[in-house]
Amino acid sequence: MSLRDDLDSIFARDPAARNRFELLLTYPGVHALLLYRMAHWAWDHRWRLVARILSSIARWATGIEIHPGAQIGARFFIDHGMGVVIGETAEIGDDCTLYHGVTLGGTSWQPGKRHPTLGRGVIVGAGAKVLGPIRVGDNARIGSNAVVVKDVPEGATVVGIPGRVVNKSDADGRHFEAYGLTGQMPDPVARAVECMLEHMQHQDKELAELRAQLAALRPEANDIQIEESPDCPLETLGEGTPAQNS
Repeated sequence: MSLRDDLDSIFARDPAARNRFELLLTYPGVHALLLYRMAHWAWDHRWRLVARILSSIARWATGIEIHPGAQIGARFFIDHGMGVVIGETAEIGDDCTLYHGVTLGGTSWQPGKRHPTLGRGVIVGAGAKVLGPIRVGDNARIGSNAVVVKDVPEGATVVGIPGRVVNKSDADGRHFEAYGLTGQMPDPVARAVECMLEHMQHQDKELAELRAQLAALRPEANDIQIEESPDCPLETLGEGTPAQNS
């Protein structure tokens, strides 16, 4: 791992980057990473107090908190950076990108592995929370503000609270998606509502068929009235409702 590689990797992921000198002077993600590298070296050599002091300086100066015990690979980039928190037992692979407000947090007070492991090329969007000793596969995408508490397959895109896999099309990691967005991602809530409406229309169709069969057997059954809801009349549900088929 080298500073040159870390800086050069930013040019491929941030069109606002112009030269290395500017990155060194103005990018808080670069400052936090430099201080983390020093703190991590001190942590590995059991200079724990020095490591925590360096980590506190980075937090005060950049708004980014990286525990010196975390394991971070090469060409790591924190874009904007404010509010990023990376826990002690977190592991981050090469070529990963985190945006502001991301938390790689723990869900247990017990010693041992408590924080997530990110594979290579993972992108975590702004405000996302990845919690617990889970694994996020290589080239996965975590959408902005998602809350992820389960393992994520390679190349998958996860959105929502709790996080749901909505796409598995980029396992090779050839395309960079800022903030973990992948084209027109489906809305899980909208899809759930759509399924409910489809099910209601299917039931309406079956009910209409049953009424027709009952009318054929018992003509007096045509006098049966179905009460309509004042808030949602049956006519508004579209074609195939009892009101329209009777």
